[in-house]
Amino acid sequence: MAKVQPSVQPKLVMTRFGFNRFAEQLNGRAAMVGFAALIIIEYVTNQNPLAWLGLSLN
Repeated sequence: MAKVQPSVQPKLVMTRFGFNRFAEQLNGRAAMVGFAALIIIEYVTNQNPLAWLGLSLN
């Protein structure tokens, strides 16, 4: 007996919530921007992030 195929295919919409490719790309890009900003601020202020927070042992 042959299987009956549906005549209409549902249109799937990619959501922007949860674990999906868009969320992972956005998270990765935000991390790269944050890391670059951290390096630039360290270079400009000549202090490490612990010194900014008042946690430096020096």
